[in-house]
Amino acid sequence: MNQVSYTTRNCTDQQKIETFLGRERTGVLGMVSGIFPYTVPVNYVWHNGCVYFHGMGSGKKEKILSENPLVCFTIYKEQGTVTDPVPCHADTAYMSVMIFGKAEKVTDLEEATAALQKVLDKFMPKYYSQPLTSTLIEKYRSSMDGNAVSVYRVTPQEMTAKENSVESGKLFHLETR
Repeated sequence: MNQVSYTTRNCTDQQKIETFLGRERTGVLGMVSGIFPYTVPVNYVWHNGCVYFHGMGSGKKEKILSENPLVCFTIYKEQGTVTDPVPCHADTAYMSVMIFGKAEKVTDLEEATAALQKVLDKFMPKYYSQPLTSTLIEKYRSSMDGNAVSVYRVTPQEMTAKENSVESGKLFHLETR
């Protein structure tokens, strides 16, 4: 794993990183589109050491990824503002992970079904009484455009993690002022 330049913020605790990636719900998918970057927040799951996300099978994200699959996927969580007697030393408590890799469309129906089941398990645990089937995924079509759902996998080629962890007593709370 690459280290961040501000080495005191570098997080190398693999268990902490895995827990963070498994717990957080939204990441920002950064793509290259012509001369401008294009970023979009997406729900995701961390499964078997990869990021999985899905889409409706058409649209700008799908088009960009078909032309250039290299991505940066960023997951972050802000815990609050860190207080300090010196105004210029106030800071932010956070954790973030940046994953660099290639977004590959999952063509294996079983892998796509498993990834989508993980999405349901994460975002709607115990809501559905039956697991997804590959037949349902194969036949499902978006009501917006009639396309099949697309599932993408980002396998990390590089990853960095940063954190500024402080005890909650050092965080600013408006009601204490």
